[in-house]
Order: sequence, then structure tokens, then C-alpha cells
Amino acid sequence: MSSEIVLFKKEGHFLSTEKNIGKIVLNRLDALNALNLDMLEGIDKALDVAEQDKEVRAVIITADGQKAFSVGADLKFVNTADPETVQKFLKRGQELFRRVENFPKPIIAAINGLCLGGGLELSLACDIRIAQEEAKLGAPEVAIGLIPAWGGTTRLPRIVGLGRAKELILTGAHIPAKDAERIGLVNKVVPYDELQSTAIFIAAQIAGNAPLALKEAKRIANLSHDVTLEEGNAKEYEAVAKLAESKDLKEGITAVFEKRKARFTGE
Repeated sequence: MSSEIVLFKKEGHFLSTEKNIGKIVLNRLDALNALNLDMLEGIDKALDVAEQDKEVRAVIITADGQKAFSVGADLKFVNTADPETVQKFLKRGQELFRRVENFPKPIIAAINGLCLGGGLELSLACDIRIAQEEAKLGAPEVAIGLIPAWGGTTRLPRIVGLGRAKELILTGAHIPAKDAERIGLVNKVVPYDELQSTAIFIAAQIAGNAPLALKEAKRIANLSHDVTLEEGNAKEYEAVAKLAESKDLKEGITAVFEKRKARFTGE
């Protein structure tokens, strides 16, 4: 599946013959991947392909080049659109990023340059964030009279803590990748020429695990801020009871005793 501004392709890792990693590439380079309605729809359609393809076990969202992952919402679009369209744009972004966060397959953001505003919020909705050394991250919305309204004011405190999040949101500052790593905003920082290979390596590690277990682990982890420990334990119990009946668990245990790599089917 491909389009002019959002591309989708399947990739594998040199350690495996399988192409089980879906890569979504933001490709509106002339606008530094500023997000408009067409881009949001393109990302959504790419997620449709990744979700429906049973071979895809993990997803990477990234962009070409070294300049920008995404500089956020397209301000030219926002400035010229009528209020009803702007409201639709806001709601569409919120819906899409919730889909990214709750996607049944793990998603890695490979951040290759500027990652600002809505671009940062897209990465926050992903499960893991890898950034290249020269990347800059920030939530500059207050500088133009807005707030991070695609989940930024909610997800950012959950990831870096309330104090750090308020500092980033209220100052609108752009911080370098190393500082983002230090405060837990990104998981890993690598040289630009290692960004894609690192993301692929992590995605391949994920993709080699049991799909049903990955789905349940992600789902319950996402609930961790909203439930008590007891409620979380109950969710874990329910998940394990369901997984105990899966073919994948039987295959995983058999593979351990036979000292071979498990061949999971997602059943």
C-alpha cells in the first residue's frame, strides 16, 4: 500500500527470513511532514493494512531523510480552514492517536529529525521511541496560543512525570535527543545512520514473540495509570487464563524443551 504522503512497506531483519515488520513512512518532505487531514487519513489507512496483515507482528512509524519526523499540525491548513473543519481535524487527530496507542500490535517511533507538536504527540502514542542524535523534540503549542491537544497534555506526564511535562509544555522548549533520553521521553538515542537498523532490530525482537501475548501485555500495560494494583492483577489473571488455552503457549513451551525457536501462529 502506498500513497504520495504516507508509505507502507514490509521489512524483515537479517537474522530472519520473515518480513513481519510493517513500516509506515511519513513522506510529505516539502512540508517537514506537517500533519493535515490527508496525512492523518494516510496513517490510518496504513494502520489498516498493518492490522489486517497477519504476517505483520510489529510496526515502525518513521520518515525519510534527516530533517523531520514531523513538525506537527499543518499551521497553514489550520489558519485557512473554517472552524468546523478545524474541529474535525482536532477530533480526527485524537481518534487516530488513540488508535496508535491501543493498536493490537506494538509500534515503534523512529524519530529522524524535528519532532514537534503533533509529531511529538504521535510519537508519544507509540510504545517505544528511538531518536537519532540530532533530533529535537518539543511541544511548542503555547507559543502560538494553543495547547498539545492530541493527547500531549495527558500522555507526556505519564511518560516523563508531571514536573518534566509541565516544563516542556509551558516553556514550549525544543530539547535535544540526549536530554529527551535522560528524562525518559525516548528509549534510545543512536547515530542517524543507525536509526532504521536499530528500530528494525527492536521490532524484530518483538516480532519473534507470541502475538497474542504481545497484544495482551500491551493492552494491560496501557491500563496501568487507570487501575489499582488489584484491578490490574485481575486483568492479568483474565489474560493468562485466555492465553493458557492458546496454541502459541503450547508451542512456546514445546520449543523451550526442544531447544529451538518457537514458531508462533497467533492462535
